[in-house]
Amino acid sequence: MAIAYKDETLLGVMPFHYGRKFGMAYLLQPQLTQYSGPHYFYPEGLSESHRLEFEKEVARELIRQMETIRPAFCLQCFSPSVTNWLPFYWRGYSQTTRYTYRIDDISDLDAVFANFDRDKRQRKIKKFLSLTNARFDMSPEAFATFHAAYWNSKGQKDLLPYDLIVNVCSEAVARHQGFIASLHDNDGKLLMARFVAYDSVSAYSLMSAYDPMLHRSGHSETLHWYAIRYLTGVTKSYDFEGSMDEGIEYFYRSFGAKQVPFFEISKSNNMLFKLLTRIKKQ
Repeated sequence: MAIAYKDETLLGVMPFHYGRKFGMAYLLQPQLTQYSGPHYFYPEGLSESHRLEFEKEVARELIRQMETIRPAFCLQCFSPSVTNWLPFYWRGYSQTTRYTYRIDDISDLDAVFANFDRDKRQRKIKKFLSLTNARFDMSPEAFATFHAAYWNSKGQKDLLPYDLIVNVCSEAVARHQGFIASLHDNDGKLLMARFVAYDSVSAYSLMSAYDPMLHRSGHSETLHWYAIRYLTGVTKSYDFEGSMDEGIEYFYRSFGAKQVPFFEISKSNNMLFKLLTRIKKQ
C-alpha cells in the first residue's frame, strides 16, 4: 500500500496487490476488490481549485511510491467517487471507462420493486417467492465448497482459492460487513448462494454460485431481492458489481439500476511482460 503523509497527518492511501510473474513485478487489484484507487483525506474548507491541487500533490506521492517497485505492469480500478485521474495521465497511465449498475436508494422497498422491469423481473420474483425461501446462516466453508463445485461443473477451475473465499467471508461476517444469502426450494434443497459485502454507503454483490442442475431463470433475481430486503436500513445502496458483458449488463439494468462509470487505469513499463501475458491468455 502506498501512503502519503505530511508531518504526521495522513493525506492519502492507495492499496494494491503486488506480485511477480515471468520474474517481473506487477501491481493489480486485490482479488474480490472491484474498486480501489486513491483515497484522499481532505483538509476542511478546500476550494475546488485547492481540492484539485491537493489531489495532484497526494497522487504524485502515491504514484512515486508505487513506481519505486518498478512494476512491469500496473492496473487499478478507481472507486466511482474518484473522478480525477489527471495525475496518473501525467505519469503516462492510460484510462478505460468501465461501468457498474447500482440502485442508489434501497430504503423504500416498494419503490425499489416498482422500478424493476415488470415482465423480466417483477413477475419472476413474485412467482419464485412462493417456491423458495432464503437463509442467511450458510458457513463460509460451505459456501467456498459450493462455489468450487459450481465452477467444476462447468469444466473450469475456480479462480478464487478456497482459503481466500473462507477468509474474506469470515472476516466480513464477523465485522457485520457481509453475509452469505442462500436460496432453497420448499423442500430445503440448496439452489444458489451469494456473498454480499457492505459498508454504510453501499452493498456489493461479490460472488455467486449455483446448483449446476438448476435452470436459473428467476432464481438469481429472487436472491438479489432477498438480499436487498435484508439490507434495507443497514446501508444506502446496492451495487450489482456490473459487467461489461452485454447480456449481464441488461440483466442488471432491468432492476432499474443506475449506470455508474468508474475508471480503470493501467500502465505497461515492459513490452515483454505485456506480450507474455497476452500469449498466456491464448
